[in-house]
Amino acid sequence: MKKAISIFMLVVLIFGVLSACGPKRDETTDTKDTGKTEESAKPEKLVVWEDKDKSGWLEKVAADFEKEYGIKIEYKEVEMATKMRDQLRLDGPAGTGPDIVTLPHDQIGQVVTEGLLAELKLDKEVTDKFSQSSIDAQTYDGKVYGLPKSSETPVFVYNKDLMTEAPKTMDELYTFSKDFTKDGKFGFLALWDNFYFAYGIIGGMGGYVFNNNGGTLDPADIGLNNKGAVEGTEYIQKWYSEGLFPNGIIGENGGSAMDGLFTEGKVAAVMNGPWSFQPYKDAGINIGVAALPTLPNGDHVKTFMGVKGWHVSAYSKNQEWAAKFLEFITNDENAKYRFEQTAEVPTNTALVDDPAITENEGAKAVAEQSQYALPMPNIPEMGQVWDPMAKSLQTVVTGKTEPKAALDSAVEQIKANIASTK
Repeated sequence: MKKAISIFMLVVLIFGVLSACGPKRDETTDTKDTGKTEESAKPEKLVVWEDKDKSGWLEKVAADFEKEYGIKIEYKEVEMATKMRDQLRLDGPAGTGPDIVTLPHDQIGQVVTEGLLAELKLDKEVTDKFSQSSIDAQTYDGKVYGLPKSSETPVFVYNKDLMTEAPKTMDELYTFSKDFTKDGKFGFLALWDNFYFAYGIIGGMGGYVFNNNGGTLDPADIGLNNKGAVEGTEYIQKWYSEGLFPNGIIGENGGSAMDGLFTEGKVAAVMNGPWSFQPYKDAGINIGVAALPTLPNGDHVKTFMGVKGWHVSAYSKNQEWAAKFLEFITNDENAKYRFEQTAEVPTNTALVDDPAITENEGAKAVAEQSQYALPMPNIPEMGQVWDPMAKSLQTVVTGKTEPKAALDSAVEQIKANIASTK
């Protein structure tokens, strides 16, 4: 009996020793996963790519971030519209790329599918600082891949020496144009053979590119030849067929032709974006800027909105700190400072009524029009839309095809293009 008890006690002792030497388990992590991870090691620096001729504002903000977090910010300029994405494709995998980039939102779908951007895990209090449409623009497949930097959308630009104030409705503008258009002068011009500008009319009348199904764009549901789209295109056709728009503003050279007429004082008003404000002023035109007049159906012109955003490279080894820097540079204070330095309009809701915005006529007009605007679809299928719609609109405005037939043909081509990429 004594021998048996001794053996039993020896077994208990050995088991206890082994248990003590085994791995310790954190009971709190067993019962609840908070989703939070320990903060990653602090890097010495973060590399930021900003758009060409736009990096000056970063000097102050980078110094502020370094003072607060002890991380140096190294920044360089890369042309955003075309070179940024291509350079990231090369430098990212090579390990020589940036931690943070800036892109137009309509490129997000493509670069995400290529694995170039990291998803951002953001608290709701961060995303709530921006307009919902601008956050939607930074979202792809239900996940957020950026924070908004600025937005732009076409607005109504007029020569105050030829038009005393901006009309409230397109009907008023049409009447003005009928009276003003003569002897080589025009009341109003717009590049409505260009789908980017024409969508404002088509969308405002009830057309749509891809149906938004609970926050996800459905490329199989195209509304560019529905009843509203046809009515919008018929309205566009009216301005051309009645001679209110000259033949010279059609096609690739249309933009420069329109700008030339406006800066020569031969046009009272145009539909154009904020990039045109300074060149018009430099040409000596006393411009006024406003949101676009409402359509004959009473709805607002539903322009395309472009949202520039800040993004974290999927190849960055410092993604948590890069995301922290994104939150820092897009807070209300720094977003306002960037606007004051670059004149690019931020989407922070707290700045909508800020005097810095409201006292700037151009910025105020862009901010107001943005309320009615739709972010350009950011899914890859959007790339198959531009060319068929441009060709379709050009056949309409030149009188070669009626709107319904032209739009049916465009949608058929868009669907074929999308199918060919699957």
